[in-house]
Amino acid sequence: MRLDEHFPFYRALTPAQQALLCDRLIEQTIPKGALMRSTDTDSAGLVLIDRGQLRALLYSAEGRETTLYRLFGGDLCLFCAPCLIDTIAFDVTLQAEKDTVCRRIPAAVCRTLMAQSAAVASQINALLGSRLTTVVQQIEQVMWRGMDARVAALLLQEAQIEGTRSLPITHEIIAHHLGSHREVVTRTLRALQADGLVELSRGRVTLRDVARLRELTQ
Repeated sequence: MRLDEHFPFYRALTPAQQALLCDRLIEQTIPKGALMRSTDTDSAGLVLIDRGQLRALLYSAEGRETTLYRLFGGDLCLFCAPCLIDTIAFDVTLQAEKDTVCRRIPAAVCRTLMAQSAAVASQINALLGSRLTTVVQQIEQVMWRGMDARVAALLLQEAQIEGTRSLPITHEIIAHHLGSHREVVTRTLRALQADGLVELSRGRVTLRDVARLRELTQ
């Protein structure tokens, strides 16, 4: 994976800045299920996903988790924003949903390049703005959309990611993604099954009527 294809600012850097980036670039392998916490400064920086799949999540005070967004091969993630931008103060955790290989520009290098290059500062600020927009959209879903619409949207997203309508996913995992309780998700799924939209079996949800599921998300 070429750096100039995925770091848009790379070609705008001087040879010395390019050398600094390449010399300090860290390759990481994250096994499925592993967590990277934004409070860990050793994980901070700008992360490029080579291959695999990560999800960004938040924990509530009660210990429930909510998925903010997903990351796939070629995606960039500004991890541990407070280490890069002093006015940002929120904690995000990354979890590997599949074995993942990524490359990371350490926070200290990002700070140096942001101070020296307007292109780097612009790209990182744009990335931060994009992620904050995604977080706001997630908050709007929690506040204004019914559970049936949220479950339908998640199932459609999972079907697109996995390339199948037969999803090996439990009610508990769906609840984790949505920041809800398993019992609430189970009631919602049973209602969707009664309407003929999905079929439930142990550890699996099969989408039966994709068109109507999409209608629920509108």
